[in-house]
Amino acid sequence: MLPVLPPLRTFSSSLHVLRRAFSTTPRANLARMTVVGRLAADPEPTVTSAGHELVKYAVGTSDGTGENQKTSWYRFGAFVEGPRKDYLLGLKKGTLVYVEGDAKLDNYQGDDGKTHQALRLTQRSISVLSRPQHAQGVAEESS
Repeated sequence: MLPVLPPLRTFSSSLHVLRRAFSTTPRANLARMTVVGRLAADPEPTVTSAGHELVKYAVGTSDGTGENQKTSWYRFGAFVEGPRKDYLLGLKKGTLVYVEGDAKLDNYQGDDGKTHQALRLTQRSISVLSRPQHAQGVAEESS
């Protein structure tokens, strides 16, 4: 005896339910970047034109070897407060970091009258992978 299959209408209605399981909210325009590199300088606190506190820093990454090595620089801004701000400001030049951030391409009018583009990176998270060698030596000598 052959099994009885459900009517086709039930099958199509179950597909309808599967389609509704996904989000119906509009897709957000989102770009994220992950950068692994060394801090170009100690992070610096600053205030935006709107009065918000911001910590700015740059991360350098290298590609290639020997004379073919090229360095790319990425500037980040972090809107952090309290202990997170203190932690970020405590990092030193040369620290190897893993940074995740939101990326946005801004257009602006330059002094030359031409339209230019700049990549704006806002930190979402940062992890220290290693401290610079000279900073470790200083910490060991002072203990």
